[in-house]
Amino acid sequence: MNSVLTVIGQRDPKLEGLVRASGRVTTVIWLADLNSLLDAKASQPDLVLIDIRRGSAVPSQLATLKRQHPATNVILLTSTLDPAVMLEAMRAGVNECIAEPLQQEDIDAALARLLGQQTKAVAGPIFAFVGAKGGVGTTTTAVNVATTLTKLSSAGALLIDLHLAYGDAAVFLGADARFSLLDALENLHRLDAQFLKSLVSRTVSGLDLLASADRPATRLLDVRRLDSVIQLAASQYAYTVLDVPRSDLTVLDSLDHVANLVVVANQELATVRNAGRMAAALRARYPKTSVTTVINRTDGRSEINQQDVEKVVGSRIAHQVPSDYRRALLAMHKGRPLALDNHNQLSASFTALARDLAGVETKKSDRPASSFIGLLSGRRPVTT
Repeated sequence: MNSVLTVIGQRDPKLEGLVRASGRVTTVIWLADLNSLLDAKASQPDLVLIDIRRGSAVPSQLATLKRQHPATNVILLTSTLDPAVMLEAMRAGVNECIAEPLQQEDIDAALARLLGQQTKAVAGPIFAFVGAKGGVGTTTTAVNVATTLTKLSSAGALLIDLHLAYGDAAVFLGADARFSLLDALENLHRLDAQFLKSLVSRTVSGLDLLASADRPATRLLDVRRLDSVIQLAASQYAYTVLDVPRSDLTVLDSLDHVANLVVVANQELATVRNAGRMAAALRARYPKTSVTTVINRTDGRSEINQQDVEKVVGSRIAHQVPSDYRRALLAMHKGRPLALDNHNQLSASFTALARDLAGVETKKSDRPASSFIGLLSGRRPVTT
């Protein structure tokens, strides 16, 4: 594997020799400072090594680098392991510290730990669900799609409840989350793959959850901070699913890396109108992102049919989820996602939606039947 190490400090042939002797780094770049790496769009090396052995302090720009690029791993090289310097380094987001005298085994161990973490990164796609109106079943859809995605890859899936406070995803998953998205945002200087894992809750369905907080945020949300958390999460899972609050414009403005934005609607007139406006706004804001619409709680007798909704939202309806309010309510009360069941149309529909988003062919047993006759015959429902 080709790995790039950027060293901040004066060139040291002995240090470069030890790094290259590890066999884990193919390119070593020397820079005088961190400034060229600070921009949010700046390409990042696999590792940054900061050499402060000649009496310099931990660079003040390091905290900025970690905010902009939380997945960038940093090694600090010092003359001694001074407790005050170690504390400052930890607060700034340093991943590893090495002190003189330089030993090959110390260099090898640090590089192995950090590059080993990176080789596990899967950089999977991100799917975001946002409701055209409150109460249309956005969280239900996100939870069940994420649960299905967990079963599609050994690298698993993560659901992030982007309601900063008082979101409901944990209830739907029967999770008692100790930490939350707010903890990640408030400790961005510490955020790396290991710290993220400590904040995530593993649910009974196997899905990982970064939950909403049970307390309000103490300051306004920074789009860049939220985007950093989302990007790091996506680097650790095969799939990342976002449950997006429709009323928070800051959150809606932090979805640049989403592969597919799913607008959840039903056949109520006000909801359909909102879906059309929201879909248009999202396409304008994210022209390179696929924006699709799902009809939840489909009512075959509604005066508003699929074609009507498609005209308003400006695209075909990706999926129609059948209406089974009592079953969905029971699943929420149990904290057990419907997608774990295999014998009802509702779970089959969520499973088909998840597999479609992931680009995985839907199995015959997972196809939602359009009627009781369809269930008996196994015929695939006609879609348009």
